[in-house]
Amino acid sequence: MTHAAPGEPVTDPARSNLRLPRTESAPALPVVPYDGGGGRRRPPRTRAPQAHRGNALHPGAWWIWALGLGTAASRTTNPLLLALLVGTAGYVVAARRTSAPWSRSYGAFVRLGLAVLGMRLAFAILLGSPVPGSHVLVTLPEVPLPHWAQGIRIGGRVTAEGLVFALYDGLKLATLLICVGAANALANPARLLKSLPGALYEAGVAVVVALTFAPHLIADAGRLRAARRLRGRPDRGLRGLLQVALPVLEGALERSVALAAAMDARGYGRTAEVAPAVRRTTAVLTLSGLLGVCAGTYGLLTAEGDGYGLPVLLAGLAAALGGLWLGGRRSPRTRYRPDVWGARAWLVAGSGVAVATGLIVCAAYDPVSLRTGVVPLVAPALPLWPAATVLLGLLPAFAAPVPGPPRSPGEHSAQEPAAPEEPS
Repeated sequence: MTHAAPGEPVTDPARSNLRLPRTESAPALPVVPYDGGGGRRRPPRTRAPQAHRGNALHPGAWWIWALGLGTAASRTTNPLLLALLVGTAGYVVAARRTSAPWSRSYGAFVRLGLAVLGMRLAFAILLGSPVPGSHVLVTLPEVPLPHWAQGIRIGGRVTAEGLVFALYDGLKLATLLICVGAANALANPARLLKSLPGALYEAGVAVVVALTFAPHLIADAGRLRAARRLRGRPDRGLRGLLQVALPVLEGALERSVALAAAMDARGYGRTAEVAPAVRRTTAVLTLSGLLGVCAGTYGLLTAEGDGYGLPVLLAGLAAALGGLWLGGRRSPRTRYRPDVWGARAWLVAGSGVAVATGLIVCAAYDPVSLRTGVVPLVAPALPLWPAATVLLGLLPAFAAPVPGPPRSPGEHSAQEPAAPEEPS
C-alpha cells in the first residue's frame, strides 16, 4: 500500500480497478416557497386527515348517519328523493369505506334491495294492488277463490297505477336496506361492540355476530368462486351454486366453533356478585323505562297524546339509562384503547340527524311534495328544500378521515396489533 502526502487521498493499486456500487441519492425535499413576510408558507393540508388507529371515526357515528338517512327514506315515496338518498349513501361508501371484509357487504345489500323491489312488483302483478286504476296494461287469468277469501285475488287486471304504486313502495324498502348496508360497510362491528355499556355487552355480542355473518359468508363465497375459476370449473348456475354452498357452510360452522371457544376462554356470560337489592332495582328501572319509552312514543304518534307523550318518553329514557348503568355493574369490563367521540364524529352523526329532521319537518308542513300521486298518474317532481336537506348527508364524504391504502394480508401497522387469523 502506498503512502500519500498529507492532504492527498490514499489509494491502493490492488483495489484501484474495483468499482464501488452506486447508491441512489435520497429524494429531494419539496421546496417550500417564501411568503415574503419573514416566514415560509406551510404546504397545503387536506381537508380530512389520513385515517389511522388514533383518529378513526367512532362506529356509532356511521350508524347514526345511516339511520338518519333511513328515517328520511321512510317519510317519502318520491322516487327522485329516494334515488338521491341512494346516491348519497353510495357516494359516501365509495369515498370512505376501507378494504376490510365487512366493507364488501354493500354490494350484497344493493342486490338485496333490487330483489325486494322485484318481489314487490311481482306481488302487485300476481295478487293485485289496492290502488284503483283505469289504465289496464294486461289481464291475467284469475283464479276463483271461495267466499271467505273475499278481498284477495290471484290474477286479474294489471293496471299502470298499481304497478307505479308498487314501484314507489318497493323503492322505499330498497332504500332502507341500502342505508343499513352503508352502515355495515363503513362501521367496524368489533369496535362498535367495545362502545356498548356493560349491561348490553352479551346482547351486543350476539348482534355483532349476526351482523358479521353475512359479510363473512359473502367473502367466503367470493374466494371459493375465484378458486373454482382458476381451476377451470364452473362457478355459475345451479351446479356451481351447489358445489360452492357446501364449503361455505363448512367454513361457517368452523368459524362458529372457533368463536364459541374464544368466547368461553374470555369469560363470556360470567357475571359478578351484586346485592339482591341492586338486581331488583335494575330490573324495575329497566322494565319501567322500556314501558315508558313505548308509551311516550305512542303518545307522540297519536293526536290525543300531545300532553303526556314527551314527558313520559323522557322519563322512560332516564329510567332505562339508570337500569343500564346499574346492570353494567354485574359485568365489569375494561376497554383497551377506547374510541373517542371527536368533532368529526359529531359532524357525521349530525349530518344524518339533520337529514332525518329536515324530511320530518317537510312531511309535516308540505306532505304533498314528499308523496307522489299515482291516481291520476303524474310525473314526479323534485322538491328543492327536501333535496337540499338530503344533500347534507354528503358531509361524511369530506369530514370523515380518508381510509389508508389497502394493505397486504401479511402487512400490519406498527401502531395496530395484528388481528388473529380466522380458521380456514
